[in-house]
Amino acid sequence: MRAIWNGAIGFGLVNIPIKLYTATGESNIDLDMLDKDDLENINFKRVNSKTGKEVKYADIVKGYKLEDRYIVLNDEDFEAVSPEKSKILNIKQFVDIHEIDSAYFESSYFLEPQKNGEEAYRLLLKALIKTKMAGIGTFILREKEILCLVRPYEGKILMVNRMRYPEEIRDFSELKLPKTKDPKPEELKMAESLIKQLATEFDPEKYKNTYNDDLMKIIKAKAKGKTKKIETKEEVSVKATDLMAQLKASLETGKKKVG
Repeated sequence: MRAIWNGAIGFGLVNIPIKLYTATGESNIDLDMLDKDDLENINFKRVNSKTGKEVKYADIVKGYKLEDRYIVLNDEDFEAVSPEKSKILNIKQFVDIHEIDSAYFESSYFLEPQKNGEEAYRLLLKALIKTKMAGIGTFILREKEILCLVRPYEGKILMVNRMRYPEEIRDFSELKLPKTKDPKPEELKMAESLIKQLATEFDPEKYKNTYNDDLMKIIKAKAKGKTKKIETKEEVSVKATDLMAQLKASLETGKKKVG
């Protein structure tokens, strides 16, 4: 893996030199965009919106439109913004991770200690495991201030979860939500029973992206000149139905699977 950021974790007066690595990757099949007439690749170019001419990457700058003109920013301008944050992931508080709603979480990264930082790295890792806490902090990555959570992962490594700022969570007040009417007691009791019936410990190994496998079967079949028969899927009804009957049927189905 290749590090995408070098810096240090800072908590209290302790600094731990670290490297940041992307912890996840896409599992989608890589599909190319082609011209349907001759199946040649489609290329995308950076062009000047006024002249229509292609612009070399080296000639592209970043700017902010202020009133009626653009203010161009260079590397020095970005480095001048809170320079103390550019190389320090500053932990500002420690929290119980269960207090944070999952809506705030984004990308995940691994942290690796740099030379002379191994001892302090192990100390922070073990202390977080022992206290069952996680650190909330910020740092600068690719010209953005990142809000993040530092936590142990599988008891062996420190992981950074990038987080959304509160203003990035959209307001849902305009959505048509159910009115505050309590469900029928018998329906609620049966729903609780269904949840308990399906309750198990989380095992990520049980889940697999089967869509990619199914799509690859179609690709290989088409390569051999075959076509896969499409199975008709039963449409999901949006009409009002007997909720109690659905709950009973769900419970019975679950009992048969367990048996």
